[in-house]
Amino acid sequence: MSAPSVTAHNAVEPLVSPVNSHNEWDPLEEVIVGRLEGATIPSHHSVVACNMPPWAARLQGLAAGFRYPPVLIERAQQELDQFIALLRSLGVTVKRPDEVDHRRRFGTPDWSSRGFCNTCPRDSMLVIGDEIIETPMAWPCRYFETHSYRAILKDYFRRGARWTAAPKPQLTDELFDADFRIPKADEPVRYILTEFEPVFDAADFVRAGRDLFVTRSNVTNRMGIEWLRRHLGPGYRIHEIESRCRTPMHIDTTFVLLAPGKVLVNPDYIDVDRLPDVLNSWGILVAPAPNPIYDPLLRITSMCGKWLSMNVLMIDEKRVIAERHHTEMLRALERWGFEPIPCDLRHYAPFGGSFHCATLDIRRRGTLESYFD
Repeated sequence: MSAPSVTAHNAVEPLVSPVNSHNEWDPLEEVIVGRLEGATIPSHHSVVACNMPPWAARLQGLAAGFRYPPVLIERAQQELDQFIALLRSLGVTVKRPDEVDHRRRFGTPDWSSRGFCNTCPRDSMLVIGDEIIETPMAWPCRYFETHSYRAILKDYFRRGARWTAAPKPQLTDELFDADFRIPKADEPVRYILTEFEPVFDAADFVRAGRDLFVTRSNVTNRMGIEWLRRHLGPGYRIHEIESRCRTPMHIDTTFVLLAPGKVLVNPDYIDVDRLPDVLNSWGILVAPAPNPIYDPLLRITSMCGKWLSMNVLMIDEKRVIAERHHTEMLRALERWGFEPIPCDLRHYAPFGGSFHCATLDIRRRGTLESYFD
């Protein structure tokens, strides 16, 4: 969709939006990559701690609000710089958010918090075609995270993109189940979020043209999914993916769209017999077991599970950036007809993710299509 621009001669010229991304695999042309500068350990809150083992939650509570140790920043920064250089060598334009002092305290009339970081733009913004949607995230420490991207967003808007923000949530106690505990393996999956108001992270959604797939999680509730369904209207369908994860948060280590007709699934979290019927004609690729991480510091500080091996970034329908350490995944992608590009980003895990999390694809060369009957 083009927006008009009035020139000095009062002639109206259409603007061509710099934002255009309909799926996870069209040729990538422009991307936002997160930053590590100013990263702060998340402020203590039940919605942050609920995805951690009890001992890790206690440790996080003690360190909450302090800067990440330099030893973690330095190793991750080196890998991030190499990843950005790789993207640019592949002809991808890279945009970066502003640096932010995440230790600064902020609040609403109901609560106050320090920040976190802007390492994962995939969480706070969702791109649907030429529209960027700021998401209503459930972590109080991430309430103003998109402000670090505002210079970029305003530039995209002036050049013709659509820019939307979902309703800002209150994040009061009514949103969180005070009696929540992580369910045991023999118990049904449950969530810390109530249906008090719509909340969701963009990283709980993946896109295949007119069809989106979502996992309900500890940061995305049914009201959030319904808000997006109504906002997008009848031109789109949203399908829920059932996850068996006991601490669900973000779809991109559970269900990963790789190319038309090909989806990568996590065998621990997905029962392939319970996938939505629209996927019946698609090839279901089962992810191999991740290579173990032996680094003791990473094992203690990672905010992500072992299946971060699935957190890949498609450059196009064939080329895919994947973690160099996870050799089993690299081999599996080759067997399935892809061209994996190995890269290092293991030390990004303490900050919330890997290649898919660390990026937000702004422009992919393609058009809106339907990939299902």
